[in-house]
Amino acid sequence: MGQMTDAFDGLTRCRLAAALAAVVSMASSGSAETTFADEVRGRASMLIRCHFEEKAFAVGLLDNRSARDLATMLPLDLVIDDFSTNEKIAYLPRKLTEEGSGPFSNEAAGDLCYYAPWGNLAFFHGGYKYSSGLIRVGRLDDGPQLLLTRGKFALRIEHLPPA
Repeated sequence: MGQMTDAFDGLTRCRLAAALAAVVSMASSGSAETTFADEVRGRASMLIRCHFEEKAFAVGLLDNRSARDLATMLPLDLVIDDFSTNEKIAYLPRKLTEEGSGPFSNEAAGDLCYYAPWGNLAFFHGGYKYSSGLIRVGRLDDGPQLLLTRGKFALRIEHLPPA
């Protein structure tokens, strides 16, 4: 009898998981706009490490196509430089996919974005607003303080092994 109950419970769990996946899929297809909380819930378990000017910080990549495309390019040796008063940028060797991207909200210092028109990563250390072509791909795990070092530096981005 115990094996029959276990098999039934497993089947019920599978049906529940399938139903939940269908509901989530339908809800997400209704609008391209996402909030950071939505993206964090969908965060991949992938972390990357960035090094510049003898500083290192971890970035949690979100589970979206652009972030996954970025991860396939690692490791990368780039140059990071100040841009405006609120970000540092680094140009990628090729453009990332823009599939599945759309407007987002809850912009905050510490966001890592991809700016599709120029093909660069944008590491935000100050407030910013969404603009067309901007795709959020991750979030600095320990905040943006290390990005406040002014200047142009060599930047290394690599996979961070799981803990």
